[in-house]
Amino acid sequence: MFDTQLFTRDDGCARQTNRHKEHRNTACMEDFIVANVNIKPLEDRVLVKINEAETTTASGLVIPDSAKEKPQEATVIAVGPGRWADDDDRIPMDVKEGDVVIFSKYGGTELKYAGEEYLLLSQRDILAVIEN
Repeated sequence: MFDTQLFTRDDGCARQTNRHKEHRNTACMEDFIVANVNIKPLEDRVLVKINEAETTTASGLVIPDSAKEKPQEATVIAVGPGRWADDDDRIPMDVKEGDVVIFSKYGGTELKYAGEEYLLLSQRDILAVIEN
């Protein structure tokens, strides 16, 4: 549905895919794919794709939909440029594309774009970044 863009981590690992070819750095332990979405967050807002909640427990029991909690883990898709400070400088963002974050349970605005569901959060609604 979406073409993907190259995402390079700080350690130099990268992966690029599209409909016709795939390139992969095999020395990397993990690969990240960031969807190329035509949504550009403003100021300190962050566009995330919610990671699906587990459907089974560690012991293999299936969790019914009625017992599932609202997921609070997401992958950052796009990041705004940051909010303006009083001295006319931008306040840098704490997250970047590809980060996996934990966010406030009731934070953000849900939106659908091209058949996919996203959440638009303010940076202050992001509680932590999960480091691998």
